[in-house]
Amino acid sequence: MTSNEKLALGKEGELAAYNLLTSLGFTVREVNWRFKKYEIDIIATNKEWIVFVEVKSRSVKNIVAPEFTVSIGQQRRIIAAAHHYLVENNIQLEARFDIISILEDTNGLTVKHLPGAFRPLAR
Repeated sequence: MTSNEKLALGKEGELAAYNLLTSLGFTVREVNWRFKKYEIDIIATNKEWIVFVEVKSRSVKNIVAPEFTVSIGQQRRIIAAAHHYLVENNIQLEARFDIISILEDTNGLTVKHLPGAFRPLAR
């Protein structure tokens, strides 16, 4: 898969994730929000939650399912950026960290939503 194909799949995956979240009643507040070197793919809210979403898109040729490619380091960076977002915007909703896994094959995209896929660890 070329870098252009990977980029296109990533954009297609983010759109699928956006559409899924809105169909579930979430309001998308941010897409590709950045804090310093960190990025959160989607930030969305509903009446109960603010959800920080990592979207992982892969082709079926990959051996590892997309949701298993979010490393501990990446989780820590997302959590750090989310903390900044919550403080900067004075958000009082319960925070949740989701992964939306996008798998592309010859039949199109398979979208899997994993609510609460990871959480901050106490130190």
